Amino acid sequence: MTKRYAVVLAAGQGTRMKSKLLKVLHPVMGRPMVQHVLDQIKPVVNSEIVMVTGHGANQVQSEIGDQCSFVIQEEQLGTGHAVIQAEAILKNKEGTTVVVCGDTPLIRQETYAKLIEHHEKIGAKATILTAHAPDPTGYGRIIRNAQGEVERIVEHKDATDDEKKVTEINTGTFCFDNKLLFAALKGISNENAQGEYYLTDVIEILKKQSETVTAYVTPDFDETLGVNDRVMLANAGAILRRRINEAHMRNGVTIIDPQNTYIESGVIIEQDVVIQPGSIIKGNTIIKSEAEIGPNSEIINCTIGESTVVSHSVAKDSYIGARVHIGPFAHIRPEASIKDEAKIGNFVEVKKSTIGEKSKVSHLSYIGDAHVGSNVNVGCGTITVNYDGKNKYLTTIEDDAFIGCNANLIAPVTIGEGSIVAAGSTITKNVPGDALSIARARQTNKEGYAARLNKHKKD
Repeated sequence: MTKRYAVVLAAGQGTRMKSKLLKVLHPVMGRPMVQHVLDQIKPVVNSEIVMVTGHGANQVQSEIGDQCSFVIQEEQLGTGHAVIQAEAILKNKEGTTVVVCGDTPLIRQETYAKLIEHHEKIGAKATILTAHAPDPTGYGRIIRNAQGEVERIVEHKDATDDEKKVTEINTGTFCFDNKLLFAALKGISNENAQGEYYLTDVIEILKKQSETVTAYVTPDFDETLGVNDRVMLANAGAILRRRINEAHMRNGVTIIDPQNTYIESGVIIEQDVVIQPGSIIKGNTIIKSEAEIGPNSEIINCTIGESTVVSHSVAKDSYIGARVHIGPFAHIRPEASIKDEAKIGNFVEVKKSTIGEKSKVSHLSYIGDAHVGSNVNVGCGTITVNYDGKNKYLTTIEDDAFIGCNANLIAPVTIGEGSIVAAGSTITKNVPGDALSIARARQTNKEGYAARLNKHKKD
């Protein structure tokens, strides 16, 4: 089998992004754009992937880790000069090398595969991924001869008026015979309008050597779009969002309003889930069948169980079981575990706590650093007072307990199984199982006192 390599160009700073963050690290639907490139190219490359870095090399390497090898382009002198930096790793190796740009996050795995297959089937020494652009301004043009064969690529700034009328453009992605690529790179120069060493000059060199040069035309121009500024970043995000949503819908997910639903790549959603408008689903989230998310909910790195409803709420880094009802307007903070058939109601916040099966925290409560058993009822306005200004402590509420409204449970404290805490109580000591605990000030009525106060105010 032919060895296949890849060179990913990721050395540019991306000044038009006007950002401290390197261009290739800007996220598109939850992942750095260069990660999208790697995700799509890795399945079709069976050998080395080399990433060329420059500005912020350490940041790129830290983000990408051990997914590929790295070389550094100390000076950004053009795409040809960038590829030369990979010579130490790839020189003299037999096989096909794909050169891709780190700022083209939309090219699909299938397109890379078809490009390589076309290249190897024909026995070409160079193959250009091309597309027909509605407006080719700024792109390198593919110049063909009378027989339709690729002659050369001319950059926009170097093109004649007639050449600028050509709509077939170079996307910046290529296949090469690896050995011939690095041999031809030694012959390129920077005598052009940009004063750079163009990778595209390799095409003309190989043509002069009578080598086979061809092009594979992708029918989807949008797929080849690069990202150079924030407008293009938003456009790429919109295209990828539509692609992700369509894939989920074809797999049996109902998305009521795809244009207003944001699902990052990597999210797993099972069949018969309903996603209501305005929902944002991020990270390593898994949503099980027949759940309903939204409207206007944000889910980040959560597992959502079967037939669970999350309405107008935020959940992050947590587990939510089956047939649970969350919201509206609940906040599930990190390290929460909501067991099956529990209910977390409106304006309830849960943090680093377990809520047992069939337990209810229905209104206006804060449950933090707590272990709540099964079949527990937590009344409106209840607070687990977990923080003393320096340390946080655990509240334990055992099975079948009933917590009355506006109770303060001062941790560390345990509310025993089957016990009742009276409304308005501030609990500072453990409550035994099956006990009734009342901890509130004695009520005193001063009859007639309010009337005297009101009379004094009128006077």
